[in-house]
Amino acid sequence: MALPPRVYFTLQEVAARWDCTLADIAGWASVGRFDIVMAIPPVMRGRQIVAGYVVVSVTDILQMFRRCGTGPTSSYLRRVRPKGQEEWIMIADPAERIEVTLADLLIMADDARRFETECDLLRRPASHIGSTARYDWDGMYIALMVRIHDQGLPATQAEWLGEVQEWFVANGGGGEVPDERTIRRRLTPIWKALRETC
Repeated sequence: MALPPRVYFTLQEVAARWDCTLADIAGWASVGRFDIVMAIPPVMRGRQIVAGYVVVSVTDILQMFRRCGTGPTSSYLRRVRPKGQEEWIMIADPAERIEVTLADLLIMADDARRFETECDLLRRPASHIGSTARYDWDGMYIALMVRIHDQGLPATQAEWLGEVQEWFVANGGGGEVPDERTIRRRLTPIWKALRETC
């Protein structure tokens, strides 16, 4: 028997799935392309009990999505909207604010699939038909995203290049590592873009 489809994806999973940044995802959500949600335990707001999946106002926590990785790793929600409702519930009392981290934020699978269909993300170019890619560049990019998310950028590009070489040594399977020039050619545009946005 096959398992049912996924119910939700974390933002990190969606970033890898769509080959984009967390900042891109936040931008699309901020203009209503899909909702970013989180699950909360039951809380009382006036006479109403709010629980389960609630929509997060991305613009309220946009500083968490800075492209250069210098934003805070957590924030507090000052309003939420129960999924399927139109009205926002304000959280005026600072003692009742809901803390949120990037790891708490989700996109419901139905929303993710609808967005993929609208943007034709499911049709991928077949660049390696009949052969296998020599190096796991996708895996390396995911590791870079996690590193930037967790620790920010390294102090120097040379340090970053060394970390990527170590990643290929540890994860390359056959012990084969791309040469330094090839890695630098892939890292330099990313390094410049991230440094310019800080």
